[in-house]
Amino acid sequence: MDFFPIILSLRVASLSSVLAGLFGIGLAWLLTHRRFPGRTLLESVVILPLILPPTVVGFYLLVLLGHSGPFGKALEAAGLEVIFTWRAAVIAATGASLPLVVKAVQAAFESIDPRLESAARTLRPAASVLFTVTLPLAWRGILAGLILAFARGMGEFGITLMLAGSIPDRTQTLPLAIYDAVQSNDLTQANALALVTIGIITALLLILSRLPRVRL
Repeated sequence: MDFFPIILSLRVASLSSVLAGLFGIGLAWLLTHRRFPGRTLLESVVILPLILPPTVVGFYLLVLLGHSGPFGKALEAAGLEVIFTWRAAVIAATGASLPLVVKAVQAAFESIDPRLESAARTLRPAASVLFTVTLPLAWRGILAGLILAFARGMGEFGITLMLAGSIPDRTQTLPLAIYDAVQSNDLTQANALALVTIGIITALLLILSRLPRVRL
């Protein structure tokens, strides 16, 4: 069995979970603690990757990060290659998993009694309240969001295919390797990789099921 897709998927899922966690917690805090024009629009944009076909999301990321795209030109000028590399797979998984983190953490933040945060703000700065009160009280929702993000990163297919391609020993993650094995009629390899994927995702879901229920 080819272990490269397994190792790459674990690395991509881990890095994308960290990125989705950082951005997701910030966005969830903004959506629950601030009222501003365009808040509803921002919330709608955040959940778009859950609704749109992955190929649509992948296409527009490719436009933005491609050689002729606005971000692609800046990255190329900085000497950083993204498209059709493992970094593109991380970006794809981050974009796909970000909505899951935002919704899980947002639900956790909304469950916190606002009087606790208000009382804490009378004694310490807002940033200190976030790290000493809000985040500790919301840790279950944050952990649930990160687990969901990792699972989503492990299973991401469409956006990754558009942005990173399916290059053996370079960008081929588990879902892409399974697809290629089936296309090559190598059902033994496809079954082995599929069982590995099922095992990892099942273990994550078992961990998630032991957490208090988080409203998504």
